Amino acid sequence: MAQSHGKTYEIDMCSGAILPKLLQFTVPLMCSSVLQLLFNAADIIVVGRFAGDNSLAAVGSNSSIIALLTNLFIGLSVGANILAARFFGANDRESLSQTVHTSMLISLLSGIFLAIAGACGARTILVWMQTPSNVLDLATLYLRIYFLGMPATMLYNFGAALLRAVGDTRRPLYFLLTAGIVNVILNLFFVIVCSLDVAGVALATVISQCISAFLVVLCMMRETGAVHLDLRKLHIWPVRLKQILQTGLPAGFQGILFALSNVVIQSSINSFGETIMAGNATAANLENFIYVSLNAFYQGNISFTSQNLGAGKLDRIPKILHCAQLCVLVLGTFLGLLAALFGPQLLGIYSQSPDVISAGMDRLLIVGVTYAICGLMDTTVGSLRGIGYSVLPMLVTLIGACGLRILIVATLFQVPGFHTVQTVYWSYPISWTLTFLAHICCYCWAFRRVRRHLTESPSPSIASPEQ
Repeated sequence: MAQSHGKTYEIDMCSGAILPKLLQFTVPLMCSSVLQLLFNAADIIVVGRFAGDNSLAAVGSNSSIIALLTNLFIGLSVGANILAARFFGANDRESLSQTVHTSMLISLLSGIFLAIAGACGARTILVWMQTPSNVLDLATLYLRIYFLGMPATMLYNFGAALLRAVGDTRRPLYFLLTAGIVNVILNLFFVIVCSLDVAGVALATVISQCISAFLVVLCMMRETGAVHLDLRKLHIWPVRLKQILQTGLPAGFQGILFALSNVVIQSSINSFGETIMAGNATAANLENFIYVSLNAFYQGNISFTSQNLGAGKLDRIPKILHCAQLCVLVLGTFLGLLAALFGPQLLGIYSQSPDVISAGMDRLLIVGVTYAICGLMDTTVGSLRGIGYSVLPMLVTLIGACGLRILIVATLFQVPGFHTVQTVYWSYPISWTLTFLAHICCYCWAFRRVRRHLTESPSPSIASPEQ
């Protein structure tokens, strides 16, 4: 069992009532994700209040680029989580240890790669995105400093994914709480006292990311259970790397596809000027809190489904999906309506400009209130990945979500009368709905195939059924 000084942090995902354990898993994870978002929110709030709208637009417009460059490697952490959970459910401790050490070394190498690529390519990418000239220099400075912290970001994400595989979502919450407090304090100090503007908030974020990474690595080194990390054993086992890539690469490419479509949308929004850019950035930041709350159930679904597949308990897998979908439907509807009702007050935290708040409400009233659909879509993808299908949801996402979203911007958005920012925003709920329906059909087909395969071969296979 995963223990720290005699205290267990694991959750038994393979027996007992599903909903209480799913909530026990997701609530700390939800809080962790919200704290992680507060890193960027603190940047935007401090910059918006103390540095002006140009700096606010510079920081806010970088989110889609950061997602584009990091989603491939974040996808690999999903692959590590799925593989570790399946080995844990199958009680294969040797393979689990190999997965842990392979994953952590991958995280360090990918972080170094991202730091170099992000720092070198920041300005070029921002120019491609039609970032206004009065924002370009500030946005480039922020992005370059931000990416220096990528090795720490990757170490934390992979370490937290491995802890989630055995049900531990509490300790990553504690680590992020510590780092988040440091981030807020340094934001205020660097911007107000040192007058470092966007460079100050970027430095504060990098330092806080280093703290969270150090804590998660230290935790795994002191761990006496299934996810113990021994630095002397850091090594890439080819068979484990292949298995992580089989699930993680499609998950990462799906994240890239979403981010790419968002970059296209950000470019369209940039054409409306800095006020719309700032309003979109603040509203999108609020919506991110809804997204990560719902995404916690996607991640919980992956871990629960993977462990139960490893343990051969297929009858629990549809029940896990139904519980996750019910939770995201209720929570997503509630949070979306809450954001719409209190939107002006919430947006006022970021900027006191009436024009920026009005622009932000344009987005919240379309995208924010329909976010439950995105949650339904993602939890269904979680079930598909948990039972070993990762390429299939990637392809569906490419066609249904990203392709349709880009198609709307390339066609309808260009028509007189529809060349409005509202048209761009409506592309989100439309693409979510159609993609969710397609994922449901894929899940029904895939689950029947997995059940038939395991009936013919009772020993659960770690290899992907897509092979």
